[in-house]
Amino acid sequence: MLGRSGVFVSRLSFGGAAIGNLYTEVDPAHAARTVDAAWDAGIRYFDTAPHYGLGLSERRLGAALRTRPRHEYVLSTKVGRILEPTVTRGDDRDNGFAVPADHRRVWDFSAQGVRRSIHESLRRLEHDRIDIVYLHDPDDHAEKAFGEAYPELERLRSEGVVSAIGVGMNQSRMLSRFIRDTDVDVVLCAGRYTLLDQEALDTLLPEAHARGRSVVVGGVFNSGLLADPRPGATYDYAAAPPEILDRALRLKAVADRHAVPLRALALRFPLGHPAVASVLIGARSAHEVNDATAMLAHPVPEDVWTDLRAEGLLPESVPVPGSVSLPQTDAPCAQHSPGRARPSH
Repeated sequence: MLGRSGVFVSRLSFGGAAIGNLYTEVDPAHAARTVDAAWDAGIRYFDTAPHYGLGLSERRLGAALRTRPRHEYVLSTKVGRILEPTVTRGDDRDNGFAVPADHRRVWDFSAQGVRRSIHESLRRLEHDRIDIVYLHDPDDHAEKAFGEAYPELERLRSEGVVSAIGVGMNQSRMLSRFIRDTDVDVVLCAGRYTLLDQEALDTLLPEAHARGRSVVVGGVFNSGLLADPRPGATYDYAAAPPEILDRALRLKAVADRHAVPLRALALRFPLGHPAVASVLIGARSAHEVNDATAMLAHPVPEDVWTDLRAEGLLPESVPVPGSVSLPQTDAPCAQHSPGRARPSH
């Protein structure tokens, strides 16, 4: 369950950036089959955002889920970027998406902007409700995010418009502040709790666990390096520095000794911390979904973690998962209690 929200999510969750044509185009039929594969694999938590393909991800994800029983899945999107129509020609590749630049993103963490963004997301998704709403990348907008956007999300939750609220970022410092200073149910932390980067272990994860909040971890492959460590692989969206590549190759060597794919270790590792509710994967094909679900279910002997610590590749204090394979879900994922009372701060 995410915090005290009454919202349950699958241990493996589906991130919709790739089906929004992240970097390269994805055929509409392939995008639909990707979501179908996630459903067939038992994934019941699906995440998207207006930013992903200038709304394309929301439209595709909404269409792919529309025929599914609504009470059986959890859907999240994000606020902070309003999409404004534009007459500019060209594409959106400068922002990472292979889509026509028929809209432009406008930062807006005002209360009015939050409501407008949710309304427009519902229209693109063609759904009548969104279960979780995240503030999206408020790094340079802290004053507005804390002063206007977050209070508006809290009002929407109290009104029963959404069931859970949170923040999604690629850093842990501001997420820790949201955990301490607000009543968010969940934070989405991308790339900061992986086999290569445990920044979130310093403050964010202990704070979340102590306060009964949940963390969804994304970016577990650090943008590719932990999926396939080799020269030229990317780490946090740039070429991996030599010392990082060397560390990834050492991780792989330990995994190979135990006949465990490194991808399996990367997916399993975050779930060793009790604050982590789900691992979010981005997939652009049914094959990628099926590979991720197989990797999560792959047996991982405890000796792997022991060896990683012994070789200085993981801190001694880091919590690690057990050796049993993990199911996709451990509870019905779409139970909601939007009207429950919440403690005062």
